[in-house]
Amino acid sequence: MVLTYREAGEEDLEPLVAMLSDDALGAEREDTSRPLNPGYIRAFEQIRRDPNHELIVVEHSGQPVGMLQLTFIPYLTHIGSWRCQIEGVRIRSDYRGQGLGKRMLVWAIARAGERGCALVQLTSDKQRVDALRFYEQVGFEATHEGFKLRL
Repeated sequence: MVLTYREAGEEDLEPLVAMLSDDALGAEREDTSRPLNPGYIRAFEQIRRDPNHELIVVEHSGQPVGMLQLTFIPYLTHIGSWRCQIEGVRIRSDYRGQGLGKRMLVWAIARAGERGCALVQLTSDKQRVDALRFYEQVGFEATHEGFKLRL
């Protein structure tokens, strides 16, 4: 299966939001109403304007089948190195189980290398047991404990 990777355009927002909402956790927190919630448009504009953010659409035969967001972060730690944060990894439900997730992460890791990153990191909700196992199979290690505070 041939996949293409490109930065998202505004025309991609509806299918991307559909992917974000296509599981038990996403269904609780995303808004799939039409017209599209303005919050998604505002966030997309901020992402598009910042050169350290890339919202990536993964296509097969010209159709969006996956997505992920890359954020490139400069750090003083590790001798002032850069790291890449991977978030929002999703695959359209009818394409799951075909190895796309691994291919997408391999692509994202290579992209981080192109940007000079020394480290790639990601988070996943502890309720996503299959996703946690998948990330470990790809080579990620759960070396830190994460914390969040909702405002």
